[in-house]
Amino acid sequence: MVYRFLLLSDEVENFERIIEIDSEATFIDFRDIILKSVGYTNSNLTTFYICSEDWEKEQEILFMEMDTDSSVDTYLMEDTKLEDFVEDEGQRLMFVFDMLTDRAFFIELKEVIVGKNQKDAVYVVSKGKPPVQEIQFDEILEDAVKKGGSTNVFDDDLYDDNLYNEDEFDPEGFSDMSFDEN
Repeated sequence: MVYRFLLLSDEVENFERIIEIDSEATFIDFRDIILKSVGYTNSNLTTFYICSEDWEKEQEILFMEMDTDSSVDTYLMEDTKLEDFVEDEGQRLMFVFDMLTDRAFFIELKEVIVGKNQKDAVYVVSKGKPPVQEIQFDEILEDAVKKGGSTNVFDDDLYDDNLYNEDEFDPEGFSDMSFDEN
């Protein structure tokens, strides 16, 4: 069987990749074709998550063995076949390509092609430019300083979508509030 997967990004509009890969291929094969399709290097740690239909992370498939609790099943990309976890159209996965900031591609199995085998994985559709592979924190810091903002990257919202303005908060905090201790 051949699986046809759709990859999307929540960072870049109009980005799309469609990958065809044999169901007996390993997750490391899937990782390699994803990286190739977006022009990323394989120098970063990556991981897959099998997801629920609501994109909740369920089973993780690791690139390399980590120190984990022995009561938890560990699956490695090089030893785990796609068909071990993926079988139904609509199955959702997440491919985390930047573990430092938890940035990922969202993947859905769009089609199962029965009666066909495929030696090598290929990407058959390549639309749009992918997000950058790694966020350069020094560049973010320089931009913040140029704009007169904070030099503390972790105080600023990385995607500029703050839901609040820090200047609107009472500098005294909750000091004026009284609490009933009954």
